[in-house]
Order: sequence, then C-alpha cells, then structure tokens
Amino acid sequence: MPTLVIGNKNYSSWSLRPWLLLRVFDIAFDEHRLSLDTPQFHAEVGRWSPTARVPALHDEGLVIWDSLAICEYANERWLDGRGWPASLPARAIARSAAAEMHAGFGALREQLPMNCRRRPDGYRWDAAASADIARVQQLWSQLRQAHGAGGEFLCGSFGIVDAMYAPVAVRLFDYGVPLEAEAANFVDALLELPAMQEWRAAAVAESEYLETTDAIGRASS
Repeated sequence: MPTLVIGNKNYSSWSLRPWLLLRVFDIAFDEHRLSLDTPQFHAEVGRWSPTARVPALHDEGLVIWDSLAICEYANERWLDGRGWPASLPARAIARSAAAEMHAGFGALREQLPMNCRRRPDGYRWDAAASADIARVQQLWSQLRQAHGAGGEFLCGSFGIVDAMYAPVAVRLFDYGVPLEAEAANFVDALLELPAMQEWRAAAVAESEYLETTDAIGRASS
C-alpha cells in the first residue's frame, strides 16, 4: 500500500491537496504524519522526503514529492486520467489554474495561513492579499462558467484543480473572507465533501500549535 507523508492537518496546506484527491477517489493509502517545526519532524523528514518537506508519496519503492506531482502520479497510476477534465480545452485551463495556484498567491498564503481552528475575529489583510483573493474568485468564476456544467466543482466533477484550491477554500472560510456567490458555492461544495470533513475534524482535534500561525492578526490584542 502506498504511504503518504503529511504534516499537521491543521496547518499543512500542501499536504491536504494530495490527501484529499486520494480520499475522494477512494485510493487506499497509509498515512504518516509528522508534526511541523518539531524535533521529530527535523529528525525524520529526511528519511521520507528528498527535499525535507511534506508531502511525499512512497509507492513500490518510488518516492514522489511535491503536491502537484503526487496528484499527477495518482492520476496516471490509479485514476485512469479522471483527475483532469475529459475535454482538451477544460483540461488545459484546469492545468493552467492549478499551476497558477502552485506558483502564486504569495500574499494570501502569508497573511491567511491555513489554520482549521481559526474562526473569523475581525482580522483583516492588506491590499496585496485582497488582490490575490479577487484573482482567485475571478479564476473560479471563469472555470465554473466555461467548464463547470454538470457538477459543483470548478470543471464539474471533483478533480486535481479542486484539490489544489482546497486549502484556499479553507482559508477563505475560516478567516471569514466575504465572497461572491459563485465562489461561496464552490467553497461550500468543497467543505461538504466527506473527505474534507474528515480532514478538518482531525485538524481541530490536533494538540500542536504553531505560534507564528496562531498569532496572525492577534499580536496587538
């Protein structure tokens, strides 16, 4: 059985992406969790990942690191291509959107780090993060309008592009970001997935705290 090495479910946005894809498509795997920024993490992660980062997937002697690479591997290994839309135009745009997520939105990532225990508390972000949030909503709307017929997700059925944006959806919900209707509907669809509910319940139950993340927006309180 393959093993997926992940970080804390409360904080590790990159780990959520392949974990969610595998769970939604009922791919059996063992989970090995390392608590971020701890002595255990630094002592063990090098044995699991050549970059000393999570996630990493181990399958029959092969090690795949990086969230998107793991999703692509799963798509070829177990999903028979179902991780991407069937049509060429939808597939091309979905891949472009996934790559944009992979490489961009730095202000959103920094100012609204994933924290499933977070609840809206009046914290607000700067103009750069607001621009990232606007771009995310524009991109989701573009995908939904062009390719979303027949389902609740960005290209209709759940796939890799949805998994790539799942941590953003978590952030927007947990920080109470005001959303346009189309974006809000997509966030709701993701949060209603049984696999996402499983992840979030486990995240909230975790006992570890990352002070730099949990203190976001609270330094002056």
